[in-house]
Amino acid sequence: MKKSYEVLYILDAKLEEAKREELIEKFAKMAGDEVSIEKQGVRKFARPLNYKKEGFYVLMNFNANEHVPNEISALMNITDGVLRYMFTQKTDVMREHDDIKKNRKPQVRPEKQEEIK
Repeated sequence: MKKSYEVLYILDAKLEEAKREELIEKFAKMAGDEVSIEKQGVRKFARPLNYKKEGFYVLMNFNANEHVPNEISALMNITDGVLRYMFTQKTDVMREHDDIKKNRKPQVRPEKQEEIK
């Protein structure tokens, strides 16, 4: 039976863009078919992590069998450029929140609407 998972991982900010995209694509292929990726970009750390001051954050949601997160985790452990990662198995409440977030239209504040016109 497939379960829903979310993984947030941090890549080295100094990686070339092509290498970064290659890693993101490799992890997405391992996750399966139902994958959504949100590239959150470069952020500074509160304190140095492996002597680095910033990293590129990626949030990936996917549905897969129970063994898939362990396989992805094993690959992340030996891949240069991956600083940290954290897997979470989603609960029903988290999945409902994701569905609401997908279907919600972006709201524009009234003062911003005037600038758009």
